[in-house]
Amino acid sequence: MVLNIKNKFETACILYMLFFSITIFAQGPADFVNPFIGTSNYGAAFPGPIAPRGMASISPFNVAGVKNTPMEKDSQWLSNPYVNENTFLTGFSQVNLSGVGCPDLGVILLMPTTGNVEIDHLKYGSTYSNEVAKAAYYSVNIDKYKVKGEFTASKRVGVSRFTFPKGQSNILLNLGLGLTNEEGAMVKVVSSTEIEGMRSVGSFCYNSPEDAYPVYFVAQFSKPAHKFGVWKKPAKYNGVEAQWMGYNGKARIMENTIKTVVGDSIGSYFTYKFDKQETVEVKIGISYVSIENARENLAKEVGNRSFDAIYKETYNEWNEELSKILVEGGTKDDNTIFYTALYHTLIHPNILNDINGQYPVIKRSKIAKTDDTRYTVFSLWDTYRNVHPLMSLVYPKQQSDMVKSMLTMFDENGWLPKWELNSTETFTMVGDPASIVITDTYMRGVRDYDVNKAYYAMLKGADNIENNPLRPGLKDYIKKGYLTTDNKGPVSTTQEYNISDYSISLMANEFGDKDNVKRFKERSLSYRKLFDKNLNLLRPRTAEGKWYEPFDPASGANFEENVGFIEGNAWQYAFMVPHDIIGLKKLMGGDQAFSAQLQKIFDIKQFDMANEPDIANPYLFNYVKGEEYKTQEMVKKLVREYFKNEPKGLPGNDDTGTMSAWLVYSMMGIYPISPGDPIYTITTPMFHRVTIKLDPSYYKKESIVIERQENNGGKINSIELNGKTRNSFFISHDDFVNGTKLKVIQN
Repeated sequence: MVLNIKNKFETACILYMLFFSITIFAQGPADFVNPFIGTSNYGAAFPGPIAPRGMASISPFNVAGVKNTPMEKDSQWLSNPYVNENTFLTGFSQVNLSGVGCPDLGVILLMPTTGNVEIDHLKYGSTYSNEVAKAAYYSVNIDKYKVKGEFTASKRVGVSRFTFPKGQSNILLNLGLGLTNEEGAMVKVVSSTEIEGMRSVGSFCYNSPEDAYPVYFVAQFSKPAHKFGVWKKPAKYNGVEAQWMGYNGKARIMENTIKTVVGDSIGSYFTYKFDKQETVEVKIGISYVSIENARENLAKEVGNRSFDAIYKETYNEWNEELSKILVEGGTKDDNTIFYTALYHTLIHPNILNDINGQYPVIKRSKIAKTDDTRYTVFSLWDTYRNVHPLMSLVYPKQQSDMVKSMLTMFDENGWLPKWELNSTETFTMVGDPASIVITDTYMRGVRDYDVNKAYYAMLKGADNIENNPLRPGLKDYIKKGYLTTDNKGPVSTTQEYNISDYSISLMANEFGDKDNVKRFKERSLSYRKLFDKNLNLLRPRTAEGKWYEPFDPASGANFEENVGFIEGNAWQYAFMVPHDIIGLKKLMGGDQAFSAQLQKIFDIKQFDMANEPDIANPYLFNYVKGEEYKTQEMVKKLVREYFKNEPKGLPGNDDTGTMSAWLVYSMMGIYPISPGDPIYTITTPMFHRVTIKLDPSYYKKESIVIERQENNGGKINSIELNGKTRNSFFISHDDFVNGTKLKVIQN
């Protein structure tokens, strides 16, 4: 049938409208993000907004209720400002950490109220309802005041929008409340639309209190306040002093003043009188350098742009970053847990430098400047295992800048980082993980940094016995091959040093340094001296070289302290020699004994999905020919059991994205089984098709596709790369990124 002009026009309009509606309602990867995942079960995530790798973030703060109640920050080691089960809100913190195991930050709390000004958080706090959380956005109704709060963020600026009812309304800025156990703050009302100040933070894991540092801020309000002021509550004194201090322990509110106030329990307030419903936007610029830089970050990064414009920009940035991996064929929940996990891997490490490039150096002896990105929050004991390999694959420019940041820290501090936080070296956890990260990055082909400096830094950390903060017990380790029970966590620390030494041997080989190849390869195998053939487990030795007694292999589970291991026990550390699995098989008596011992860990419920030492265990069945199906079954079982589209949808602390990275890899069907070695092991993808976009600055191909061909959902029958069958469940990084399609065919 021939259409006349009118019909053609009408048909074109219908098709255009149909296309337009599909375009509008098509979901991008960012739309699947559920920031509530990980906000329960000690996941330590927060639901508020943050930009990818952002310095500023906003989280509802609901862990400051009545003391000694469940999930209250001071009644236990709570490292996060928000717990999903809690119901009492005391504000919105502007700088936060995601998925860490110790309290820090969670400060600069903004809180909207109505009626008379009240400055005691236990009195002005409120229940809340109608929470909405998605990438770059969070909103909530604050019940007590009938106020709606909405929040978004750029890289260095948190943006809040409060919708107030008619009448007197207030915005409080509380500097006395926070997660950190550090004290000390300063605040000044600059004008009826601006506040500036700083809050001292630090003492992560209650370490190095002398290294506490300031976080600076500038807050700008979209409407001038009708009235403003500051408050200060001094400590309570006893004895003679108390007799002449009329204000002893009592809060003082100072109205309509722009004086600077310093102290511990201090804050400021802006009061409005509205004759109808009104909204007020508050933009808070953050800096770790100065108030001036915080103001510049605010001005240049968001300026006069609206809340909606900033939200749209940050949402688009999230969508762009998450779109580097596209998945097809999964359920809505599959998409949600996958993209939320990828989202969590893109929070830390985060930027430290201001928009002008300035940042504080390690130990804050001066301010430096970078033309690249200075990253911070390097929880390396966790992230060397899978987060950084994932970054090298999908976000190599970011990973390159992370390595450059680590090398700059070496310049500043004389040592590679161990667990660095905002230019403070916390020295938390054990091992020498930076060497592993740098080697792994280099071996995956990301090499645009000073490799010679990197190699020198690795050797210094591995060989310098005196005053070495990276490797305590190094003298024993070099002399005996292991740390003795005179040291903390001697077995697990020996294993960590072994993995680092293996990585150094790989780098030595790249440099043609044959002597160090041999030396560090031999050092990397010294865990064998701790292997007890009677138990098929590693166990601690005393300074005299004798087995430590009494020895209980199960002691150390659930973070119980024990003599031999850090955050684990002999079962959970039994296979943590990823660089020498073939050697471990021989020690255990061959394939059958190896597989039986591995299976036993799962059978006796000693596998811990919530911690790092054994998270590669499900993949180790791939080292035993004919038993690869156990990896496929176990990975799928663990994904379904521990990762869900709900607040308790992580197995435990996300460890700055490590648990999430495990999920991302596991759902794609590959895993970086041996950190430092550029190889992946293969399991069944949980999507029909996964497309990983590759950065043309680092890789030759535009993308690599992982495809699952399913026949009745059975075990893997064959694996093809570019149509050619492979006889292995392992693939090198080079073969993978230079391929076109990795196809997994099931029975």
